[in-house]
Amino acid sequence: MSYKTDLLYDTEPISDLRDMLNKSVAARGENTAFLTKEKGGDEYTRVSYNKFNNDINALGTRLLDMGMGGKHIAVIGENRYEWAVTYLAVVNGVGVIVPLDRELPDFEIKNLLIAGECEMIIYSRKKADTINAVKAELPGLKHYICMDGGFAELLSQGAELIKNGNTAYADVEIDRDAMCSLLFTSGTMGLAKGVMLSHKNLTANLFNMRKHILLDKNDIFLSVLPLHHTYECTCGFLCPLCGGSAIAYCEGLRHIQKNLVESRATIMLGVPLIFEGMYNKILAAAEKEGMLKKLKTAIKINYITKAVGVDLSSKFFASIYNSFGGCIRYLISGAAAMDPVVSKGLRDLGITLLQGYGLTECSPIVAVNKDRKFRDDSAGIPLPCFDIKIDNPNYEGIGEIAVRGDAVTVGYYKNEEATSQVMIGGWFHTGDLGRMDKDDFLYITGRKKNMILTSNGKNVYPEELESYLSKNDEILESFVYGKKNEKTGDIDICAEIVPDFEYYGETGDEGIKSDIEGIVKKLNAVMPVYKKINKVNIRREEFEKTSTRKIKRYKVNTN
Repeated sequence: MSYKTDLLYDTEPISDLRDMLNKSVAARGENTAFLTKEKGGDEYTRVSYNKFNNDINALGTRLLDMGMGGKHIAVIGENRYEWAVTYLAVVNGVGVIVPLDRELPDFEIKNLLIAGECEMIIYSRKKADTINAVKAELPGLKHYICMDGGFAELLSQGAELIKNGNTAYADVEIDRDAMCSLLFTSGTMGLAKGVMLSHKNLTANLFNMRKHILLDKNDIFLSVLPLHHTYECTCGFLCPLCGGSAIAYCEGLRHIQKNLVESRATIMLGVPLIFEGMYNKILAAAEKEGMLKKLKTAIKINYITKAVGVDLSSKFFASIYNSFGGCIRYLISGAAAMDPVVSKGLRDLGITLLQGYGLTECSPIVAVNKDRKFRDDSAGIPLPCFDIKIDNPNYEGIGEIAVRGDAVTVGYYKNEEATSQVMIGGWFHTGDLGRMDKDDFLYITGRKKNMILTSNGKNVYPEELESYLSKNDEILESFVYGKKNEKTGDIDICAEIVPDFEYYGETGDEGIKSDIEGIVKKLNAVMPVYKKINKVNIRREEFEKTSTRKIKRYKVNTN
């Protein structure tokens, strides 16, 4: 299937990640590559592309000197400059990088180090206790390098080797088809799979992603999401470097707004919960100041003026825009479906939010809204490097999304059975359900394994009902599932709901339960019979989530 190629930006081809970096360094050498902060520091410190490239070459040279050529090297820690140097030093001439989730418990980190056959780990001081706790059980792990200790020494030693004529790292030829990154999908050890990505996979994604959204040397990305996750790694780390942009590291979720102002960031990647929180905070502040009615009136007036080519957003909503640093061009959402009310609401205030869709196995972006052509309720238009088909669509045109193209993984590491289950006839079957319209916009409806098949053969997508429930201020989060009714044999649609107890204040449990049941009743009134929620359970604890704030559905007890 070929997609319309209108409104695509021209981008420079790149053969591999070393080629990408070399081109950016040649064009932007003294430009800022990173804005970093020391712990407790007040201001960002600038790191140039030349400095970054020199550090990569020094580390790569020293790692080869240590005998790490062709080896698997793990990296774990918070988003920081040393993480970035480690990643590119390893993939651009040493071996295979294995990024690990720093939020995982010790035993899972140990298991992934074993499964990833890692012989070295480079870690931050914050993970020192974890690394020390699992050392004794990892005889295959030969080298432990702390980013806050021996790392600087490695850079110094590598620089000295280069000064003395060592060109081993520079002389390595990149095999663009070989695995350079091994990424473990979220889940317990029994569920996690090692996704093998190559230079070809990653550069195909970078090259084609930049055709949809204009990025350049003037952009500054605020890096918020964890770097081990392929969404942030490809889109919030490699992509800015590919465009000669700068990356500023966020100090933590509660510092986002402050860091946006300090860094003067123009682009930020996030997940729906972050952007929904931003939007709700804006509305709550306007309401508290008695300005909500005026804000809505300004939005209506701006609709009228924009229809005749006059956008007054910068005048009407200057204080809101400036609270984001005054420089934001795009907010980009991924990892889960975005509420179109939020994306439209932010755009009404002069802030463009675009959402996309991807998977680790696709390096990761499959589709993303173009900056000049987008729909708030869609995951966007497929990148030019992909073919997409909707496999076995139902009467609504909804079926499993299948993908093929240069950015698709060659498979799961040493797991042919799992690979064969998803790679069928040259197509990667995503496990996600969706549909495409006549204009090539992709719509995600849910996960195939989460779909509820009712006793009368109807399909119910839990994510759809959860999105409706989440629109209510009274509900913090929800989880919808199907359960067989032992008496009738039918499938009951059930919902586990976490109320926003802060919203309810002093309201007692019975009052909250009654109110939530009333919300569900109103939703049921507009739903087809087969989609009606039959049972509701109120819970006090939030659901366990992944690092990208998705509910770990397999961890929810529905007994």
